[in-house]
Amino acid sequence: MSLGFVQRIKEFFTGNKDVNSGTRIVINCEKLENRVALLENGVLEEYSVERVGTTHLVGSIYKGRIKNIEQGLKAMFIDIGLEKNAFLHFWDAIPAALDAGMEEINRGGGKKRKTITAKDIPDLYPVGAEILVQVTKGPVGNKGPRVTTNISLAGRLLVLMPLNDSCGISRKIDDPKERLRLRTIIENLSLPEGMGVILRTEASGKRKRHIVRDLSILVEQWKDIAEHRDTRKAPVCCFEEPDVFERTVRDFLTDDLDEIVCDDQAVVQRMKELVAPISRRAQRRINYFAGPGSLFEKYQIQRQIDSAFYRQVWLRCGGYIVIDQTEALISIDVNTGRNKGAGNVDKVIFDTNLEAAAEVARQLRLRNMGGLVVVDFIDMKSRKDQQSLYKAMIDHTQRDKAKTQILPISQFGLMEMTRQRLHESLSDAMYEECAHCKGHGQIKTPLTMSVELQRRLSSVMSRLPDHDRDVLVVIHPDVMQRLRTSDDQILVELERKYQARMTFRTDPNYTREQFLIANAKTGEELKY
Repeated sequence: MSLGFVQRIKEFFTGNKDVNSGTRIVINCEKLENRVALLENGVLEEYSVERVGTTHLVGSIYKGRIKNIEQGLKAMFIDIGLEKNAFLHFWDAIPAALDAGMEEINRGGGKKRKTITAKDIPDLYPVGAEILVQVTKGPVGNKGPRVTTNISLAGRLLVLMPLNDSCGISRKIDDPKERLRLRTIIENLSLPEGMGVILRTEASGKRKRHIVRDLSILVEQWKDIAEHRDTRKAPVCCFEEPDVFERTVRDFLTDDLDEIVCDDQAVVQRMKELVAPISRRAQRRINYFAGPGSLFEKYQIQRQIDSAFYRQVWLRCGGYIVIDQTEALISIDVNTGRNKGAGNVDKVIFDTNLEAAAEVARQLRLRNMGGLVVVDFIDMKSRKDQQSLYKAMIDHTQRDKAKTQILPISQFGLMEMTRQRLHESLSDAMYEECAHCKGHGQIKTPLTMSVELQRRLSSVMSRLPDHDRDVLVVIHPDVMQRLRTSDDQILVELERKYQARMTFRTDPNYTREQFLIANAKTGEELKY
């Protein structure tokens, strides 16, 4: 929620800003990475990190070459000049209709095009052919980027579709009079043949000349892309999605935003220059933070970022959610925790679930997690409460730029949903697999390792010649402590049984689950 009039006047005269009120974007610029945080009344709602020098793939446009067609997958693999070939599903090569979030506007006079189906794609795009595609999903794991032939260019007020003549208006503009005014503007727009536009929510209340100016900028941008396409050989990048600063101005600097604050003077000046042709008034909302101290600390953002990586997230009511991510899906469990309430137990459960729904939607945005999501809410007997919770979850995900689909609560008390995965998650971008646990979050106990070591020693010594059972064992200090204090007698019995001599040595560089059994004389590792 944006700042009220009285609050704005107070901040103007005092110079003091209440960091816990209003809607702000806070940008921290450093040598290796830039961080962007969206705050609403002091609460971190969205967060993104962009490493300096990296290419933002999603939204970029490439002229590629079709390497092979997989009929079984109904997909093509396209060389766009990256390490891995891009994946183009047949359905993404068919001219797309407007999605449910847009109202289609019929301008009339358009030529009726031949209907293209998935069966036509291999003939339209044979192996070796050049093709213009736009990245819709970045590479994740060992998969290459996903692309589409439905090109779109986003401006502040509208989206241009240079290869599709469909036109529409965002359904988030709910004022009937405003929708009628915008519909009239679209019907009278001078559009190049074969092109279409979608008016974004930000177009609401804007004059026709602002919309026309935004359109002309995007048309010129498309002309540059078309020139790259027609004059250069594949694979080549024809358009690179703008960096985080330009995207922030384009996507977030709306009437609902009170301020953009950044700690880099050059970036502030650049953003003001970007917004100047469209809205000079918006320039006053872009401000420079000179200190003292850290920008993210002043707005109390760092603590909230750190909590985004916790497996357990506490709710204000005393309940908590537990988030586990696997390769196939994201599992979220809701618990009452310390929220025992008083009186009506059903109301306590319902209120906890409602707060958890808001936090689940927020955490999915913060962590940028995508794919299949299963939420195990606390069981509710009332069907009415279940339906209310379902509607609340839909409301909380409306603001998410990634597309989400939500199913009602099942008979097992689970809510299933999918969230579009555009980029790798925040944890995948900032963390790597642990060398100790190999990514599963647990390591074996010293007792478990002692048992495994004894088993391996028995296996190795039973295969060695009777006269050559002199072995060296290198282990982690934790395991050595266990052997010395609890299992020393077992090792003595093992030596007697095989008439062997065992020498133990610790190496702090070993993980607890790592050990070496070698020939004590030659140092050669003994395989088991």
